Amino acid sequence: MIDVVLQRYRPVFAVPGIRTLVPLMFVARIPFAGASYVLTLHVVLTLHHGYGAAGLVGALATVGMGFGAPLMGRVIDRFGLRAMLVVGTLGEGTFWLTARLLPFPVLLVAAVVGGLLTLPVMSVGRQAMAAAVPVEHRRTALSVDSMGVELSYMAGPALGVLVVTRFGSPAALIAMGTLVVAAGIALYVVNPPMREPVEESLGDTSGTSRPPRRDWLTPPMLAVLVVAGAAIFVLSGTEVATVAALRDTGQLDWTGTVVILQCAASLLGGLVYGALRRTPRSFVLMVLLAVLLVPAVVASGAWWWLLALALVPSNLMCAPTLAATAHEVNGLAPAVVRGEANGLYSAALTFGGAFASPLIGVTIDHGGAGGGYLASVAGGLLIVALAVPLGRRHNAGGAREPASSDRDPELIR
Repeated sequence: MIDVVLQRYRPVFAVPGIRTLVPLMFVARIPFAGASYVLTLHVVLTLHHGYGAAGLVGALATVGMGFGAPLMGRVIDRFGLRAMLVVGTLGEGTFWLTARLLPFPVLLVAAVVGGLLTLPVMSVGRQAMAAAVPVEHRRTALSVDSMGVELSYMAGPALGVLVVTRFGSPAALIAMGTLVVAAGIALYVVNPPMREPVEESLGDTSGTSRPPRRDWLTPPMLAVLVVAGAAIFVLSGTEVATVAALRDTGQLDWTGTVVILQCAASLLGGLVYGALRRTPRSFVLMVLLAVLLVPAVVASGAWWWLLALALVPSNLMCAPTLAATAHEVNGLAPAVVRGEANGLYSAALTFGGAFASPLIGVTIDHGGAGGGYLASVAGGLLIVALAVPLGRRHNAGGAREPASSDRDPELIR
């Protein structure tokens, strides 16, 4: 089994630049992963506002990121990665380095602008990985990227909370800004290609050869974006419900351990998924992600280790679902619009999480942590049901296929 896994991953890491890109993206995503924790603690501990006010700051930043990601992606398509890095590094870096000086009302406005100009490190990593490897290894490469995201989310929140508790939130905000600027500079120097060499021959980055959006933002593409949003809805709802479950049973101190176990399960799932030769489509993986969360409904009042075990089946589907949706987006988008397509994908993830937190929170207030898990399952399945008519329309021949030179054979079935 180990030999089979190594055989699938070895060609990916043999590609020039991948061994630099993977650790670079891991480090670049750490501040992104810890951002919400640092902002929340700054508003509560330093500005002396409540968690509702902290949630408002986070929500406004999320709205900014949701609209900013496609715009940043379009900048990549038109002007190249480095042009976007200059804008994003200056914009996001300025926000983090000055946030400690801002009174709460000004911070609300700055959160929107800072979110709008956030470096889209998630989509940049996915697009760079997809461009770096041959199409037959793209799914495995995106599995590597999804596993790297899991590692960033294991490190980012822990480091952010550690700096806040040891040195205060102003120091944490400065550290965030410093890391963002360093990541932007490093990416500018490395400048990973956003397209394969053969794709560059299809057109320049000036935008003159861009196809109309209606030609590539087709029903199958919309279906994948819906599935991605549904997946993050389930995952975000799971996070909120898990914290509530551990708090209700007096085991909040074990939250970090449970989260690490969840991430480890996701890593294992991503490792296996990337090694498989044929895999289920993202729709199937998303349904499994939701349905396999049902055991947590029963275990929500149990000891922390029982809850952690109940969460493992669903989390095994986490990295595979995200890798599958990223794979399908990059396979369906023509090369000249892949930056914008990945930006829309990031926006779908962002808004999926933004909708989940308040809705699941209200459910927990009225039905407890078990109700939160159940609402995460039901909400995820309801959202993903929106993808069904889009898929049927595609199968009926109502959608045009994007004119990409390297569409993945796995997506043409």
